[in-house]
Amino acid sequence: MAEATADTATPTPGSVATGPMLAADGVPLKRSLARALRREKLRALALIAPLLIFILVSFIAPIVDMLFRSVENEIVSETLPRTVVALKDWDYESGEGPGEDVYAALYVDLVEAEEMKTHTRLGSRLNYEMTGISSLFRKTGRGIGRMDTDAYTKAITTLDAAWNEPATWIAVMDDDSARALLPETASAWSSWTRIVAANNDDIAKEEPGDFLFTTLYRDLSAATPDALAGYEGPEAARVREAAARIGSIEPVSLREQFLDIDKDWSDVQVWGTIQAFSPKYTPGYFLSAVDLQETPSGIEQQPDDQKIYRLLFKRTMFMSLAIMFSCILLGYPVAFLLSSLPLRTSNVLLILVLLPFWTSLLVRTSAWKVLLQQQGVINDVLVWMGVVADNDRLVMINNQFGTIVAMTHILLPFMILPLYSVMKTIPPTYLRAAKSLGATNWTAFWRVYFPQSVPGIGAGCILVFILSIGYYITPELVGGTTGTFISNRIAYHISSSLNWGLAAALGTILLVLVLALYWVYDRIVGIDNVNLG
Repeated sequence: MAEATADTATPTPGSVATGPMLAADGVPLKRSLARALRREKLRALALIAPLLIFILVSFIAPIVDMLFRSVENEIVSETLPRTVVALKDWDYESGEGPGEDVYAALYVDLVEAEEMKTHTRLGSRLNYEMTGISSLFRKTGRGIGRMDTDAYTKAITTLDAAWNEPATWIAVMDDDSARALLPETASAWSSWTRIVAANNDDIAKEEPGDFLFTTLYRDLSAATPDALAGYEGPEAARVREAAARIGSIEPVSLREQFLDIDKDWSDVQVWGTIQAFSPKYTPGYFLSAVDLQETPSGIEQQPDDQKIYRLLFKRTMFMSLAIMFSCILLGYPVAFLLSSLPLRTSNVLLILVLLPFWTSLLVRTSAWKVLLQQQGVINDVLVWMGVVADNDRLVMINNQFGTIVAMTHILLPFMILPLYSVMKTIPPTYLRAAKSLGATNWTAFWRVYFPQSVPGIGAGCILVFILSIGYYITPELVGGTTGTFISNRIAYHISSSLNWGLAAALGTILLVLVLALYWVYDRIVGIDNVNLG
């Protein structure tokens, strides 16, 4: 007789199964079970959906957005779109500044940027790469309206007063053939419409800006006779007449105008920096985070006096590991004692372990400042005992030692609690059995007890290490110049220097470093061996 399976109908005596097992409603049992399981999963997902959405919106999304800032660089191309395009043909290695076309593009870009108040943000961004660019853009923004380009406005409107009427410009710029004949003017007109809209004005009532006449002069001067003769769009006669008489206008050098505002516009390093950071996405922040820099000539080392981040990463790893091992050395005996004592006594002592959680972090840190300073309690006791001389007191604060001591005290409960919860589950009879078989106290502990406590050690190490690597309040208060973490620098860039891109890059590197160490820990110890009791 054939044996029935989940997919086969139960055969009757003397017969053989001929099809899948069916449910009561006639649907194959396998499909019916899958449908039921799918409904259960969807019901469970619906129950946790509000919490999941809340976490995604309030936690995951801001973190992803912050990390994205480490590569985002759209402010350069958005603020100077014409300049970025014009600089593509400029060779930094030539050692010569760009030509008049680049200065013309910069002029239009900065007129719009100054009206939109975006040139200061651009200057702040580029100032991270080259000191002084921020003040250069601010100064240029103040002087862009005083440039002598109004000479074009006076000359062209003197030749034909109709060019001073908004209706003339609207008629010309609304025609595709005119925009093809006058490309720079069409581009400047787009900026003009945005400026007028930003000021809530009516473009049909606003007199055209001086930069429109500058681009009109450049376009008409560059237009070929055939292109002018073939143009039949609106105001064609007026456009051709202006082109015929444009040669009588005295040209104005935009390069000289910019140099009159600030001589730094002749510095090829300024233009090279703009060119190097014109892409929308750049590794510049990540390079700065590892003491490198992106220059027009390629990737180079930071100056020696600015190389701090690799040192901070190494110091952070060293001190976090030192704090972790200190917590193991201090926490293991305490947890062993708590697990060995009667429940009533261990509960009282456990309250003392948890006491730091009920005290303000600033109070605990300030207490260590009082204890560890050169005129503090510990030094006074050592002098009284004759261990150190009064004029040779120990320096235990504002350095790595002070940070390790204070943070070990703060994070010690995170090591004791996992150890205690695991040790509490180890039967004491194991040690008695080992001793009854001839093992010494040390052998019984090392061979029998300690291996069973390793999961608690693993959990405590992960908790303490992850918490210590991201601490910044305690190192800031007691670390001085040699006891601070990379997290202190991240906090500085977020709250003080406002260099969020570099802060995001540092945070990303720190996150990747922690994940790499977590992977190594999993390969060596095994994350399955971690246990919280």
